[in-house]
Amino acid sequence: MIHIDRRAFIASLGGATAVAAMSAEARADALENYLSVSISTAAAAAATVQRAPTVAELEAQIPTRNYRRGVGNGLVNKDGGNVALLPPLPEKPTLADFIRLRLQSNAEHCLQSARLARIKNMDEDIVFACLVHDLSLSLMRAEHGFWSAQMFEPYVSEKVTFAVRHHATLRFFPDKDAGYEYPELYRSMFGSDYVPPPHQQAEYQWVRKHRWYMAPRLVTVNDLYSFEPGVKVSVDDFTDVIGRHFRQPKEGLGFDGSPVAHIWRTAAWPDSPL
Repeated sequence: MIHIDRRAFIASLGGATAVAAMSAEARADALENYLSVSISTAAAAAATVQRAPTVAELEAQIPTRNYRRGVGNGLVNKDGGNVALLPPLPEKPTLADFIRLRLQSNAEHCLQSARLARIKNMDEDIVFACLVHDLSLSLMRAEHGFWSAQMFEPYVSEKVTFAVRHHATLRFFPDKDAGYEYPELYRSMFGSDYVPPPHQQAEYQWVRKHRWYMAPRLVTVNDLYSFEPGVKVSVDDFTDVIGRHFRQPKEGLGFDGSPVAHIWRTAAWPDSPL
């Protein structure tokens, strides 16, 4: 149904005085023409929204933006405007502190994912993997499965690391038996004709034959892009899960001398110029 903006219609004809001077037949013709144009415009807009762009069309957008799409969500305000001052972290920050105060741009998504896995009675290590799988997106979007796995590897089990590392690549490959389909959102993000590069296809084939294949696959099954309306999930709901599956360094994340401490310090002070 097309709704007529009466003021816009009258203005398009030259104003109320001009409309008053028109015959009834002329007004009817003008209205019919206005409706025809409105319907065509609406149809074109709908077609634009419904059709996913091609890879070439997405590449053509690159020089029109003032940021790269691979930049982490927490480092740039892609909606325009300024970023906010960050609250201080505790002296010895924990994983929960980082989720609340630094990695929150993707925290809600991860919390919802973990909640869904718990509702489905998934093994607790899968619930935890869902809880942390996309947290690195606050720092880096490209290859985020590997970035997330690297961030958490010193503090979690080998299986959790495996699940987090490979979930991102598995998202490009459907598995109907596991209940996973290719995300429609990816057709808009990567292009309607997108084909994963050879290194990801090789990774998928290797993971598909691995004894832990279902670990990253179950992360993808619970990796939803829509939240349950009216549900607010808190990291406090997973305190026990974190306690059993995350080895919190006593010095605090970023200060324990681990090979990935610098990544946590980057998250702690993202405004540092060097």
